[in-house]
Amino acid sequence: MRKYLIVSLLICVATTTFSQQTTIFPPKNNHQKFYFYWGWNRDWYTKSDIHFTSADFNFTLRDVEAHDKQRKFAIDPFLNPGAFTIPQTNFRVGYFLKNNWSISMGFDHMKYVVTQYQNVAISGTIKNTATDYNGVYNNEEIEINPNFLLMEHTDGLNYINIEMRHQNNLLNLRKYNMGKFDVNVIQGFGMGFLFPKSDVTILGNARNDEFHVSGYGISTVLGMNITFREHFFIQGEVKGGFINLPDIRITANKNDVAHQQFFFFQSNIVLGTYFRLWKVKPAPPLN
Repeated sequence: MRKYLIVSLLICVATTTFSQQTTIFPPKNNHQKFYFYWGWNRDWYTKSDIHFTSADFNFTLRDVEAHDKQRKFAIDPFLNPGAFTIPQTNFRVGYFLKNNWSISMGFDHMKYVVTQYQNVAISGTIKNTATDYNGVYNNEEIEINPNFLLMEHTDGLNYINIEMRHQNNLLNLRKYNMGKFDVNVIQGFGMGFLFPKSDVTILGNARNDEFHVSGYGISTVLGMNITFREHFFIQGEVKGGFINLPDIRITANKNDVAHQQFFFFQSNIVLGTYFRLWKVKPAPPLN
């Protein structure tokens, strides 16, 4: 997973450098345009150590595997406005500060599920619980199962972020009378906070499921955009980043928390539109 992230970062840097030095076609007058998109994602996560603390336990699970939870495509819920939070989705609105540079705010609704019935190493102590897990552990093997731990960020992991993006026109098919299409490449970087609704049941405690600001993330993105008639586009993206969650709620007691860090890799397909809210004079391109 770290290899995916490094490769994504290198591609973004290399493509940005190339596009800044060599623009195949001058960029369109994007200055002061807005854009909006909506789409869907798939996600992959590195293994992570998860540390749990409360008055009755203090232990760490090592190299815990997790996966996403995207639904199989169907008209309902993917295109149902009343069920838009069920699939893993992406929303973003942006504004072009210059022809090539935009600032945007986005909401990446990812889902994270700790894989059940995996064996991991545990270190720490568990006491005063009405379970068979009371004891002192020193790098021993334990199975994650519903009696021990259920842990999901499935009403989302919810990465709310701000990005700077650079967009360059790679191919202008209109120039060759091949339709009203443009092909653009996009590179960007961003940061933001995580607002998950963490669904956790641990060691016989009542299920806890509430929204809570739990940490922060940083990320980089690379995309390919096909624009039709200068207003509508379809866009594919790959995104990689780092997430740190130091304050995950695990019971109704606010002092009971979990902490984890991991890298993620995301692939997106989105649909969007460009629009203006006012007329502007053409601005010189910034390459």
